[in-house]
Amino acid sequence: MTVARRAAVLGKPIGHSLSPVLHTAAYAASGLTEWSYDRHECDTDGLVPFVDGLGPEWAGLSLTMPLKHAALDVATRVTERAAAVGAANTLIPDGGGWLADNTDVHGVVGSLREAGVTTVGRAAVLGAGGTAQAVVAALSDLGAPETTVLVRNLARAAGVRATAERLGVPITVLDGVPDRPIPPVDLVVSTLPGRAADAYAGTEWAPRTVLFDVLYDPWPTRLAESAAAAGCTVISGLDMLLHQAVEQVLLMTGRPGPVEAMRSALRAEVVRRGLSPDALRLAPAER
Repeated sequence: MTVARRAAVLGKPIGHSLSPVLHTAAYAASGLTEWSYDRHECDTDGLVPFVDGLGPEWAGLSLTMPLKHAALDVATRVTERAAAVGAANTLIPDGGGWLADNTDVHGVVGSLREAGVTTVGRAAVLGAGGTAQAVVAALSDLGAPETTVLVRNLARAAGVRATAERLGVPITVLDGVPDRPIPPVDLVVSTLPGRAADAYAGTEWAPRTVLFDVLYDPWPTRLAESAAAAGCTVISGLDMLLHQAVEQVLLMTGRPGPVEAMRSALRAEVVRRGLSPDALRLAPAER
């Protein structure tokens, strides 16, 4: 008899999460008919009680804000990439305890590789929060020799500096966002929230530059629009969301995440919500 398995995404707020769409599509495409994936609102104070109450049918948890740092305290074992980033977005049952991992790093790497970026030269990262830390780890995986991090306040850059130190990669941190211009680089990754990057829409883009803007609602951002108009390759946060979920499916089920089935379901849900499907890259067969 097949044993039903469960997984879920936790966070607060959580109603907007697209993770159930991605994971449920993966289960359907993989024939995992007894698997289910839900969403539960949970804050940092509620994480330990929630995890302690889970039974053996649970295959894993996806974690979003504000739980990515608290996940490390729940874990009995932490992967190297989660330790380097200093945050985790995934908990997997591990011999009576929990293994913490960070698939956001895979989300960045997978998005860049799908866009044709297999190695990275000079890179600039806008912002220094948790996503920026995952980006620095991803750029390390892709061999970036030189990364400049532009921030609004140097006092808030301790986390990204710590990530770079743990990885043994050099970064240069400069303040002055949004007045400081983006230096000439091959890749720009914006992790800035909301309209904080709008001031960079006046950047004189070189067409060879790749822009990765982790936002997707609304889309296009002014930053993405300006880069696309200059002929740059543009990647959005939906691509990152897709590829981090693909890695989570592998961790939770032991089976490769079915990328195209998950992409198709995500595109349909984005359209249903009235968001722009252009924020999600087309499947190879559609290009």
